Amino acid sequence: MILSLSLLGATLLLALGLCVSKSRNMSLEQWSVGGRGFGTMLVFLLLAGEIYTTFTFLGGSGWAYGKGAPAFYIIAYGSIAYIMSYWLLPAIWRRATEWRVVSQPEFFARAYNSRALGTVVALVSVIALIPYLVLQLKGLGIIVSESSYGAISNSVAIMIGTSAVVIYVVLAGIHGSAMTAAIKDVLVLVVVVGLGIALPFTLHGGIGPMFETIARERPDFLTLPATGLSPSWFVSTVLLTVCGFYMWPHTFGSVFSARDARVFKRNAVLMPLYQLILLFVFFVGFAALLSVPGLEGSDADLALLRITRETYGPLVVGIVGSAGLLTALVPGSMILMATATLLARTIKPTIDGVGGATITFARWLVPLVAGVALIFTFRGGDTLVTLLLMGYALVTQLFPSLLAALWPAMRVTAAGAMSGILAGVAVVGGVTLSGTTAATLFPSWPPYITDINIGVLALFVNVTTMFAVSRFARQPAFTPQPV
Repeated sequence: MILSLSLLGATLLLALGLCVSKSRNMSLEQWSVGGRGFGTMLVFLLLAGEIYTTFTFLGGSGWAYGKGAPAFYIIAYGSIAYIMSYWLLPAIWRRATEWRVVSQPEFFARAYNSRALGTVVALVSVIALIPYLVLQLKGLGIIVSESSYGAISNSVAIMIGTSAVVIYVVLAGIHGSAMTAAIKDVLVLVVVVGLGIALPFTLHGGIGPMFETIARERPDFLTLPATGLSPSWFVSTVLLTVCGFYMWPHTFGSVFSARDARVFKRNAVLMPLYQLILLFVFFVGFAALLSVPGLEGSDADLALLRITRETYGPLVVGIVGSAGLLTALVPGSMILMATATLLARTIKPTIDGVGGATITFARWLVPLVAGVALIFTFRGGDTLVTLLLMGYALVTQLFPSLLAALWPAMRVTAAGAMSGILAGVAVVGGVTLSGTTAATLFPSWPPYITDINIGVLALFVNVTTMFAVSRFARQPAFTPQPV
C-alpha cells in the first residue's frame, strides 16, 4: 500500500510538470525565476518550502530529543533573519531585476564587474549545495522506510523520489516547485501541529505536565550547559546562521522571482508564523524523550517517526510520512534547479542573457547534478556529515561581499571580495576537515570564548581580508549605482 502511494505521488509530480510545461513558453528566466512575476503568497511558499526541509522535520525533533534547550537556536535565528529580510531582500531584488540576472553567481559577477568572482561564488555554492541535496535524499529514504515499517528500502524510496523530481524540475522549473510547496505546507501544518498537541496530551497529560516531568527527571535538559553548547555557542551560532540564512543559492534565487519589492516586506510579517510551527516540532521531540528512550547519535533524528509508529496506527503514520516526503522533495527540487542554473550561467554564458540555448543546457544539467548527489548518497559514508556541517559556514562566507555590493560606501573591490571569500572558506575547510575547534586551538582560554562557533572566526578572517585587500590592491573599487 505504501509503495502504491509513493508511485502515485511520483505520478502526480510528473503530471504537474507536464501541465505547467505545456501552459508556458519556457525561457531560462521563466523556468528558474518564474518570469519575475510571483506575488506574496507564491514567494512565501517558495521561501518556506526551501527553508523547512527534512532537517526541520526530522532534525528539529531529533535535536529537541537529544540536545534539549540548545535546539531553540533554530527558532532564534529564523526569527532574526526574517526581520533582516525586510531590508535585505528588497535591495537584492532591485539589483537583480535591473541586471536581469537569474543566478547567485551572476549577481556577484555583475555587482563587482568580475566574472572571476562569479566563478568563485559558483564553486563555493556547488560545494555547499551537493551535501545539502544529499541530506534531502537521505532524509527521504529514512522517512519512507520508517513510514512503511521497513517494507520499502531507503534505496528504492530515494530512486523513485529523485526520478520524479528530476523530470518535473526539467519540465516545470520553479512553477512546479511553487505548486508542490503549497501542498507540502498544508500537510506539514496539519501533521506537525497535530502531533505537537496530541502526543504530549496522549503520553503525558498535556504540554505543561510533559515539561514538569522532564524538569523533574532531567533537570539539566531544559537549560543551556555551562560548556559545549553553552550560551556563547548559542549566540555565535545564531549570528552565523542569520548571516547565512539567505545565502543558499536556491533561497537567494527565489528572491529573483518576486513581482515587486513590496512582496518581501509582506513576507517579513508572514514568515515568522512558520517559526511557531517549530515549537510543535520540538514538543514532539520532548514527548518522545521519555516514551522512546535509547535513540543515540544520529538515531535521534528518528524520534518523530518512531513515536508516531508506536502511538498511532498505519493511517496516521502514512500521513506523517507523506508530509515528510514533501519536506525532502520541495527543497530538493529547488536545490537541483538552482545548481543547474548557476552552472549553466557560469559554464556556458550567452550574449543574450537568458536565451533558449541556455535553458536547454540547464535542463541537461539537472539529471547530471542529481546523479552526482545519488552517488554521494549511496556511497558517501560519514564524510558527508563533515561536508554537511561545512555547508552553512561555507555559504555564510558570501554574506560580507553581498553587503558590500548592496552598500557601495564600503568600497570593496572585486579582488577584496574574492580574497575574503577564499580566506573564509579556507578557514572553514581547514578547521572542519581537521576536527579543530576553538577549544583545541586555545585550550587554556575560558569556555565562553572557546565555545564560540568556529564559523564566526572564519567570518572575522573573511571581513579582515576583504577590507585589507580592497584597501591596498591597485584596482579601484567598483561602485555600483545605488538602488
